[in-house]
Amino acid sequence: MSARFDLPDVDAFTRTYWDAAAEGVLLLRRCAACGRPHHYPREFCPYCWSEDVAWERACGRATLYTWSVVHRNDLPPFGQRTPYVAAVVDLDEGPRMMTEVVECDVPPGAKAGVGLRVGMGLEMVFEDVEGFVVPKFKPCE
Repeated sequence: MSARFDLPDVDAFTRTYWDAAAEGVLLLRRCAACGRPHHYPREFCPYCWSEDVAWERACGRATLYTWSVVHRNDLPPFGQRTPYVAAVVDLDEGPRMMTEVVECDVPPGAKAGVGLRVGMGLEMVFEDVEGFVVPKFKPCE
């Protein structure tokens, strides 16, 4: 078990996901029975409950669905990172994913990230967070 609540507990199933992220790859799971992809990775399909699911590489593009600028977070280590943009994105493959949008201007006191808008294109970037490489997104140029 991780000593910090903000870092993942890696087990035999999630090791594949985190190893791929360390290589700059986001993995999804796709169901062979119904054909639908899903994220976060599970050992079964959340749509049809089939266990016939396999890892699949995501293309790394998404559309911004919604976001919020976080100005205060009392839980360590997030307090030292404010302000930051917590977001939900629609991956090009279909699944919706919670993430963070980086490389966008968020002035102190701003209600929204400067230049962010619903429906805008995003591309994946990876950030090392104390030994875990985490997928995040930035606006497409």
